[in-house]
Amino acid sequence: MYVNDKPGALATLALVLFVATAASIFTQSAVQASKQSELTAQEILARVDEHASFESAYFESTMIIRSGRRELVKEMQSYSDGQGNGLVTFTNPADRDTKYLKLGDELWMYFPDADDLVKISGHMLRQGFMGSDFSYEDTLQSERFHEVYDVVLDGMEPCGDALCYVLDASVKPGVQATYALRRMWVDAELFVVRREELMAAGGRLLKIAETEKIETIDGRPFSTQVTMRDLLRQNSSTTLVINRAEFDIEIPEDLFSLRSLMR
Repeated sequence: MYVNDKPGALATLALVLFVATAASIFTQSAVQASKQSELTAQEILARVDEHASFESAYFESTMIIRSGRRELVKEMQSYSDGQGNGLVTFTNPADRDTKYLKLGDELWMYFPDADDLVKISGHMLRQGFMGSDFSYEDTLQSERFHEVYDVVLDGMEPCGDALCYVLDASVKPGVQATYALRRMWVDAELFVVRREELMAAGGRLLKIAETEKIETIDGRPFSTQVTMRDLLRQNSSTTLVINRAEFDIEIPEDLFSLRSLMR
């Protein structure tokens, strides 16, 4: 399971590099974006989904949780089959062998010290994943954007060193989603979401996600550093850094099972 809520915005490049290259980068992006100008909001969202889709994946990640002056660093390995199933195993000393298993819409947690298996459900889903700004509900999201949201295009504007489509998304009637409204800044060249504002049905801003690094992995642009800020928490943010990523790998058939969770 890749803890991922479709990442946000890319941070500014190092100052010297930005000053030296910003004009040429922006001009190139503007030219390419102009060629895409006839794309509809739905087509843009479909391209975002396409870049975020895979048959299977393996990740080695670092999660940095900041709360005031306190900072926690957690390491994890994760597998996903691209079909809504996933397994996360924490490897840092304090949490070693703590595991999460996602089976469709179900989420299970294994505590090695107590040899205990717990299903996370109800109000627990709204809590922070391992104390982070990502909620357990965030980790359960596996649907593609266009399956959940209706979307309209609200123009284009610069975002960092790129030019972005600005999309306003609202949940489709009869569909349940963690966030009723989203405002997304989509890179017009890479079709990666660089920034995202996540809102409740009444428009209250709940979280902001920003992509701080994008790398090309196996020929696809992929967000490898994302920071989420939960605005309901004071002085809090969580950065997820992907240290290693492999796509379309072979995964043992019994990996995503409660039996394997307790091994």
